Amino acid sequence: MNIDLIFYLGVLGGIVLVLGAMWPAKKIKIPRNSIKNWLLAGGALILFVYALLNYLYGNGTLFFAVLEILAIVSSGLMLGGIPAKISTKIISALGIGLVGWSIFIAKDYFAAIFILGLITVSWGYVLPSGTAKRNFLLAIGSLLIALFSYLGSAWIFFWLNIFFAGFSFYHVWEIQKRKFIN
Repeated sequence: MNIDLIFYLGVLGGIVLVLGAMWPAKKIKIPRNSIKNWLLAGGALILFVYALLNYLYGNGTLFFAVLEILAIVSSGLMLGGIPAKISTKIISALGIGLVGWSIFIAKDYFAAIFILGLITVSWGYVLPSGTAKRNFLLAIGSLLIALFSYLGSAWIFFWLNIFFAGFSFYHVWEIQKRKFIN
């Protein structure tokens, strides 16, 4: 497999996810009617393929493929309109399993920080659109993943999560500003 093609697939997935993070944070009643949500789900799917190919044919780690599996599950819950109360329980259970798995496989407690970041992002995915709480969780989770990516020299994921966190914090600020003005 051509490593350059894998790299460009990662860049494409990152661009789609950052576009999702940039897209205005609006409250919507039906999650699947949101362009933002579809961009987040599409970016997660592209990045899953990238992470899997990079693990199989490049020098990527399995953790990033696992991240995208949780993002895909979260996207499915979000687009399926599953209530946040149920979705967060599902994600929490998956996350606890992933923390145990990562410590067992990697023998490294630092991986738990990565898993905490992806759980936090996943919680953000399933919360109602257009809320400060959703965007705050997306931002904090992305910063944790960026830290893990930096230490692991996974630059596509590092920069993706830095931009994602920045735009998510921007949306928190905008939402709070609108609340203050109104």
